[in-house]
Amino acid sequence: MRTGSEPVTARSALRLRFWLSVWGVAWTVFGTAAFALTDRPGWALACGLLWLVMTVDLIIVIRHIRRGPHYQPGRDVPPYLPPRDPP
Repeated sequence: MRTGSEPVTARSALRLRFWLSVWGVAWTVFGTAAFALTDRPGWALACGLLWLVMTVDLIIVIRHIRRGPHYQPGRDVPPYLPPRDPP
């Protein structure tokens, strides 16, 4: 929803988020394997759960990148009024 207070040219840094997710997946895979090999099951489980979170984030980022740009209203479109909560 456009309220008029956001920048007109605001964009999400999806490529940066993609590479940070790839970096996170690489480190969590390494951490899971390293802790599993050194017989630290608690830390391996923690890294494995983080690996799951990073993989889901990576999938979401890739999905957003593939969807492409969306309609952005120009300067000539007035801001929308924020929704009011019913009394």
